[in-house]
Amino acid sequence: MLEIDYSAAGMRVRDDLAAAHVALWEHMRAPGTWWTGSDRVALLAESRAADECALCRKRKAAVSPAAISGRHHDAGTLPSAAVDFAHRVRTDPGRLSRAAYERVLTDGLTEERYVELVAVVAMAAGADAFAGALGVPSFALPEPRTGPPSRHRPAGAARHGAWVATLAAAEVQGDEADLYGGAPLAPNIASALSLVPDEARMLARLAAAHYMAIEHVPDPTYGRGPLDRPQMELVAARVSALNQCFY
Repeated sequence: MLEIDYSAAGMRVRDDLAAAHVALWEHMRAPGTWWTGSDRVALLAESRAADECALCRKRKAAVSPAAISGRHHDAGTLPSAAVDFAHRVRTDPGRLSRAAYERVLTDGLTEERYVELVAVVAMAAGADAFAGALGVPSFALPEPRTGPPSRHRPAGAARHGAWVATLAAAEVQGDEADLYGGAPLAPNIASALSLVPDEARMLARLAAAHYMAIEHVPDPTYGRGPLDRPQMELVAARVSALNQCFY
C-alpha cells in the first residue's frame, strides 16, 4: 500500500482525506479501462509537466490557443494528441472547445480514452493543488502496475447533450447501479465521467471526502464538521469564481 505523508504541513489532515488520496494514487497506477498503468502514470506526469511548459504558457497568453503552434517536450511514450490535450486540460480548460475535442478523435483517440485522460489529468490537478495549499511537495509519481485495460463500456451509455456518451441516473443498472448513490438525478459533474465508470467512482470518492457524497447534495440542511451548508457553498462558489469555473 502506498503512503502519503502530510507531516510537513504542520496541521492535521483528516483521515478520510488522506485515505481518499492514497486510494487515488493506487487508482492512478493501476491498469485503467482504456489506458495501461504505465500510460496512466505517464498522463499523470504530463499533467504536472504542463505547469512548467513554455508552449502552454504562450498559448495561455494568446487570444486563441490555436494561433500558437509547437510541440510539448514530452517523454515520447504517449500519442502526441494525448499529450497536447492533457496539457490543455491542465493549463487552459476554460477554452476547450468541441472543435478541439473532435480534432483529438481525428488524431486517433476514442471518446472512451478521451474521458479517461480527462479524469486522470483533472484528479491529478486536484491532488497537486491540495498539496500546494498545505505547502508540502506534490506526491511522488507511483510505480505503475502491469496488466491490460479492462475495456469495459457500460451498457446504456448515450448522448445526453454532452460531447461524449454518458449514463443518466435513470439508466444505471447492473455493474453501474452504484454510480450515483441511488440519487434520482445525476448532476452533470457527476455524470461527466460515467462512460468510464471506474473514473466516475474515483471522482465520487474524492468528492465525498473534499465536499460531500452525491446523495447529500439535494439536502440543503446537510453540513460538514464545523461548516453548515451555506458556509460550504460560499467557499465552493468563491473557489469556483477564482478558478473561472462557469459551471
